[in-house]
Amino acid sequence: MTTPQANPARTLQCMEIWGGSRAVERSISTPGLDVWVHSRPHEQATHGGDVYYASLCGGGSITRLILADISGHGASVAELAHSLRGLMRRNINRRNQTRLVQALNREFGELAKMNRFATAVVATYLTDDDTLTVSNAGHPRPLWRRAATGVWSVLTPDDDSSAALSDLPLGIAAEMAYARHEIVLEPGDLFLLYTDALTEAESPEGVQLGEQGLLALVGALDATDPTTVPGALVAALDAFRGGRAADDDATFILMHHNAAPSRRPGFRENLTIYAKMLGLKSV
Repeated sequence: MTTPQANPARTLQCMEIWGGSRAVERSISTPGLDVWVHSRPHEQATHGGDVYYASLCGGGSITRLILADISGHGASVAELAHSLRGLMRRNINRRNQTRLVQALNREFGELAKMNRFATAVVATYLTDDDTLTVSNAGHPRPLWRRAATGVWSVLTPDDDSSAALSDLPLGIAAEMAYARHEIVLEPGDLFLLYTDALTEAESPEGVQLGEQGLLALVGALDATDPTTVPGALVAALDAFRGGRAADDDATFILMHHNAAPSRRPGFRENLTIYAKMLGLKSV
C-alpha cells in the first residue's frame, strides 16, 4: 500500500487552499508543521464523505486544517467540498477561527433540511507563538503526543464552557456555540485528527477498536522518525481489521511540529497574494 510519506511533500504558498474529498496519500509542508493526510473513500468510490482542507495565510504564519465527516456520499459531498473551499477562502486570514466554525455550521444548516449533518474539527496553528487552537463540532477527539514524555493522550475539552448547548455536529442547530481549546506545541510533538472509521474499526471477531484502543495502537508505534508514523498507522489499522477494508470512509491528518520559523513571502509570491485578495486570481 502506498503510504503518505511516499510522495514528495507539497509546500503550501500564502493564500493557498489544498484538499478535497478524494482518495489521497500526501504530505504537505507549512512553516512550523509537517502534515500527512491519508484518506480512503468507502469501497474505492471517486468521492467520499470525508472532507479535508489545509490552508496557509497571514503572510505565511497561520496554518489552518479542517477535517469533516459528512453524512452521505457522491455528488452532494463534492458540492459541499466546494462550499467548504469557498468558506475557507472568505475566512482564510482570520486569526480567530470562531467565525469560521460558525459559518461552517450555517452552511451545513442548509443541508440539514435534506437530513444531512457533519462532524468537523478545525485546527489553527500560529507560527509566532507555536499555539494550536482546536474547535470540535461533534467530531472524534484528537490525540496529542508530547515529545517530552513520548506519551499519547486524548485532547479533552475545557470544562469552563458556559454554553448549555455547544459543540454539536454542524447542521444540527442554526445558532451554536463552539469552544476553542488552545495548546502550545513543543518541538517534536505529534497531533492526530481522524474520522470515526478509525475508532469504529472492527477486528475479525467483531470487537470495535474504540478511542482507548486507538490510543493504545498509536502508543505502540515507533515515533522516532515521524515520517514513518503515517504508514505504520495504516498498517496497524489493517492488521487490527484482519486485512479487511474499512466499513466507512477513513481519513486521518497527522501533524508534526518541526518548530521551523515563518518565512517572508518572496516578491512573486506577494504579487500572487495581492492578486488573490483583489479577486484577480482564484485561491
